[in-house]
Amino acid sequence: MPTGSAAGTVPPGRKHRFLPGAAFSATFRLILAVLLTFFGLLLVTFLIGRVVPIDPVLAAVGDRAPAEVYERVRSELGLDLPLYHQFYIYVVKVLQGDFGRSVSTSNLVIDDIARFFPATLELATVATIIGVALGIPMGVFAAVHRDRWPDQLIRVVGLVGYSIPVFWLGLVGLVVFYVKLGWVAGPGRLDIGFEDIVQPVTGVILFDSAMAGEWDVFVNAFDHVILPAAILGYFSLAYISRMTRSFMIEQLRQEYVTTARVKGMSEARVIWRHALGNVMVPLITVIALSYAQLLEGSVLTETVFAWPGLGQYITNSLLNADMNAVLGGTIVVGCVFIGINLLSDLLYRLVDPRAR
Repeated sequence: MPTGSAAGTVPPGRKHRFLPGAAFSATFRLILAVLLTFFGLLLVTFLIGRVVPIDPVLAAVGDRAPAEVYERVRSELGLDLPLYHQFYIYVVKVLQGDFGRSVSTSNLVIDDIARFFPATLELATVATIIGVALGIPMGVFAAVHRDRWPDQLIRVVGLVGYSIPVFWLGLVGLVVFYVKLGWVAGPGRLDIGFEDIVQPVTGVILFDSAMAGEWDVFVNAFDHVILPAAILGYFSLAYISRMTRSFMIEQLRQEYVTTARVKGMSEARVIWRHALGNVMVPLITVIALSYAQLLEGSVLTETVFAWPGLGQYITNSLLNADMNAVLGGTIVVGCVFIGINLLSDLLYRLVDPRAR
């Protein structure tokens, strides 16, 4: 049946041949690509730290420090060593999880990131769930009703999502849904009365409060996260729905769709099982990129909603010339992109047997 071959199924009487050599080669290439990407990330961040017109010694000791103090700190930081030696020390420290100490907070950068990143993870995850749950059905519906009013309406919704500045939409959302209607809680992650009730385990308040059975804290945290997550989810929805529509239009033109309809298969099964099933591989990439961009830190949204996330942390550190924090946060963001790309590659093999 054409749907079987298009979906990547194996014809009757044939089996996939498992080739250990080919599997080992593919695994080796994947690991090598990840290592080279990570090495490139370290090299770029190291060079950025040496190129930017910010003196880390002055940021640490101040511009009124005596010359002998300046030279001593410069030697302690290893800035008097050859560049290749500095890069070697930098790589070793990063592999040990040592990003240095933040000038702004006086804490280890890794400790600051561990405190701020769960907030961004929570916000990005809820936003992505909203974007996927609404964006995929909207994209499918638009493709099925191509060039008719439902398609035009969904495309306008997506266009608005691309066009409106996120900070303006966040401010309007606060005025309407928080100040006027009182449907959601205000800025921040929790009201003061609910802080320190749940012992942080993962740092994700929704998860920690649910695991502890503190449902009052869970509801309050959800009231705080739903508005900023909905705004970010709207932008994610615009991207996912547009790409889903494009993928589905291409699949609905294929011969296997016509054959399935001629054989009497229901329209819902043709669309949602076969056509949508065949776009899942590129759609995984779209969702992964959208999620990674949100995890990078939506600075404006975090600023408007006073959300203590990684994006706001990196931005404030850059404004304070705190390069240890900036570079440490950048490395974490880069590792997030690498990890999500690796995860999406593994998901390909689960969704599409041809990729195994």
